[in-house]
Amino acid sequence: MTAPYLEIKGLRMEFGDIVAVHDVTLDIRQGEFLTFLGPSGSGKSTTLYILAGFQQPTRGDILLNGRTLLDRPSYQREIGMVFQRYTLFPNMTVGENIAFPLRVRRRPKAEIDAKVREMLRLVRLEGFEDRRIGKLSGGQQQRVALARALAYDPPVLLMDEPLSALDKKLREEIQHEIRRIHQQTGVTILYVTHDQEEALRLSDRIAVFSQGRIEQVGTGAELYAHPATRFVAEFIGDSDTLPAEILATRASSPTSGSAGR
Repeated sequence: MTAPYLEIKGLRMEFGDIVAVHDVTLDIRQGEFLTFLGPSGSGKSTTLYILAGFQQPTRGDILLNGRTLLDRPSYQREIGMVFQRYTLFPNMTVGENIAFPLRVRRRPKAEIDAKVREMLRLVRLEGFEDRRIGKLSGGQQQRVALARALAYDPPVLLMDEPLSALDKKLREEIQHEIRRIHQQTGVTILYVTHDQEEALRLSDRIAVFSQGRIEQVGTGAELYAHPATRFVAEFIGDSDTLPAEILATRASSPTSGSAGR
């Protein structure tokens, strides 16, 4: 059996008496688009920040191609990151922003120039290389942030609520672009959102978080049709839950319980 590309093993994060992440375990395939979905405070962003190297877990491990990431600082993990607020450099042009991660890695100028052109084509911003960041729309800025994160060919791309600041129409447009870019590049993406529709539209699989734990992992169709818990049933799509009594089963005597959806 082939080992998972990225493994999260027994991850736990404590902030004093508060446990933000409870023993999260998850295997991610290479090239997969996996979304962490859950309400605010459910532990999804904390898990992502541990992956990025911004926080050190209380215990657990993260393995990429069988090697731990926890002994490396964030800048040595070679993991791309796209934030909600873009974090672009306003004093640089579009091209300079995209080139920045390559310049700090001391890549040759010819390689940098070629990669900037490639990334501009990928995010459909050809001709914007000399444009200042302040002259761009929110959607264009997020495309630049995507291009910059992908410029150095990271093995994994992390995205933390990247579209929450955009209006609905623009958000749907950029969702389509993210899906297209994922299909073109094949990069492994871990995506955080609290928006169920966004998760269902983008993801190969979804990990539903609640109170620091993963309630269930599956495709959107699996989560909707076969929720493992009441929380998943109520959080994914439109649903109603009704109390029910089990009158008989094949393997046991009559018991009482409840059923959902």
